[in-house]
Amino acid sequence: MRKNIPFELSKDQSFYQSLSNWLGDVFYDTLPENGYEIRDEQVYMAFQIEKALQSKSVLFAEAGVGTGKTMAYLLPSIAYARYTGKPVIIACSDEALIEQLIKPEGDISRLSELLNLSIDVRLAKSREEYLCLQRLDEQRRGFDVPEFVDEIDDRLPEFVFGGSSLQKVYPYGDRKEFSFLTDEQWKLVNYHPVQQCSICDIKNQCGQTISRQFYRQATDLVICSHEFLMEHLWTAESRKRQEQLPLLPEASAIVLDEGHLVEFAAQEAFTLKVQSESLLDLLEKARVEGLRPKTLHYLDVLEEAHLAFFELLRSSIDNDMLEKMTIRHTDELKAASGLLVRTVEALLEEFVFEGEMYSIESYDMKLMEEYLEDYLQAFQLFTEDNEAIDWVEEVDGIETLAIMPELVDEQLAEKLFNGTLPIIFSSATLSVEQTFDYLAGNLGIADYQSLQVASPFDYEEVMTIHVSEPVDKSEKVLELLKSEEPTLVLFATKESFEQFQLMYGHEDILFEGEQEMSSLIEAYKEKPSVLASYSLWEGLDLPQDLLTRVIVYDLPFPPNDPIFNAKRAASFNAFEEVDLPFMKMRMKQGVGRLIRTEKDRGSIEILLTASEKAFLQELEQELPVSPK
Repeated sequence: MRKNIPFELSKDQSFYQSLSNWLGDVFYDTLPENGYEIRDEQVYMAFQIEKALQSKSVLFAEAGVGTGKTMAYLLPSIAYARYTGKPVIIACSDEALIEQLIKPEGDISRLSELLNLSIDVRLAKSREEYLCLQRLDEQRRGFDVPEFVDEIDDRLPEFVFGGSSLQKVYPYGDRKEFSFLTDEQWKLVNYHPVQQCSICDIKNQCGQTISRQFYRQATDLVICSHEFLMEHLWTAESRKRQEQLPLLPEASAIVLDEGHLVEFAAQEAFTLKVQSESLLDLLEKARVEGLRPKTLHYLDVLEEAHLAFFELLRSSIDNDMLEKMTIRHTDELKAASGLLVRTVEALLEEFVFEGEMYSIESYDMKLMEEYLEDYLQAFQLFTEDNEAIDWVEEVDGIETLAIMPELVDEQLAEKLFNGTLPIIFSSATLSVEQTFDYLAGNLGIADYQSLQVASPFDYEEVMTIHVSEPVDKSEKVLELLKSEEPTLVLFATKESFEQFQLMYGHEDILFEGEQEMSSLIEAYKEKPSVLASYSLWEGLDLPQDLLTRVIVYDLPFPPNDPIFNAKRAASFNAFEEVDLPFMKMRMKQGVGRLIRTEKDRGSIEILLTASEKAFLQELEQELPVSPK
């Protein structure tokens, strides 16, 4: 139900004039009367957002830590959602930031209380964040049923087992409810892209389906991750063609919190992936009694061609030490992928006849057809001579061919930054060397507005930065940790993180991946000690005594992977245009984890190799204080 705008509208003023007046009243009267310190930078940002909403512009709002960015975008967003009758989507960089935004003591709850507003905010989590009942059932039917299956069953609502009426159905099943599972265990039972939810016979009992029905009814705010927003954009048209609703409801505006990370979410969402084992499992299900000989023939040919392709693919990998392994495109590999394309096209034609004869169960048939259509699209891109980027990676321990249709700037320019919606970027680090050209170019944004306001904190008083060149970085970390102060250790890559974890996993250190991220952070808050991570360069808020030191283990240059190699190939000066700006932006975010409030104090320890030390002068330009 549409809610009232939180201020009176009059005939002699437009909505936007009334919004400006209301923002002034809230910032200069309501909030100070309730003990809030109002900063001019925060008020300026809110008014610039109001202008962007009116002109339906893209706005880069770069505001330093402590500005109050969240409050600055929430107030105009809530009013605009009620004025338009459509919710504003707030997309965050990760699930930890989402939890932080909606926590009981967070800004949304405080605004509700201060303004006497019943703010309707609903959470839309990525599909991988939900339990899949089909995959859970597969674990139950296995030869050796894992112990955690019973623990999951104990936490499921009664209606999942048909034990209560539909009136008692409610959202359930997200990752946080099963925080006792490790990431590896969760990946055995969560949603997997091979699952075809639209044709699942128990989808009405599924937590993901029920949650989606719930958040689609939001009137004020829908909060999701960058990844889920990008998946929504990528799949919206195909879902409509299949007579399904898009993943997210129609929005009036979009706020991209930590917006400098949107590009990476888009790359993930726009990438097609084919796993070496998924097709084999599917083909096994297809071999049922009553199939026509011609269909059986193509099933056999496809299996042989698939196995032969992946065998060739393994021998065509250039560097198997990389997370994203590059591929040598030989004529033999191209011919093998072409055979897959022709075989799948022929098999899909045979499935038309099998469908008429009902030789395969309708659910299984639909699942196979949809999977094979995606499989076909992937190999068509791989076979054709175009600008597709491809690589091999391990996903859940399974070798996976990944194919990204093209660099994401053109896709985003068409699907998101097309002038139909106001879009607000909010972050402390959107610019590099005082311009937004690096980010705008990567995202396909031709026209934008921008603002830059500095942090109100006196960093010279509250932060020190030390740079060292240790012989052994791991030993240096252990030496620093002897002081036993709350510490975040940041790694540039998953590889360096895992090497450190392999050597020192027995120490009193919390490592990313040992449990669900928000639960891991809560465990750290209960007993602040040492938290080691390769992804928490942004979005982590540990104020005051919860964090007094950040150790930067290695400089966060972009990896030598096919995506960044494509960027480098498209640039005039790869290092100046790609590598260095990325590292600077990432470092600004990592250093920004330390000082979150006026009461924070602490130190940054940057560990450099001899080769990394060569970039210290470049790095100093982006640091809030000069390193010692």
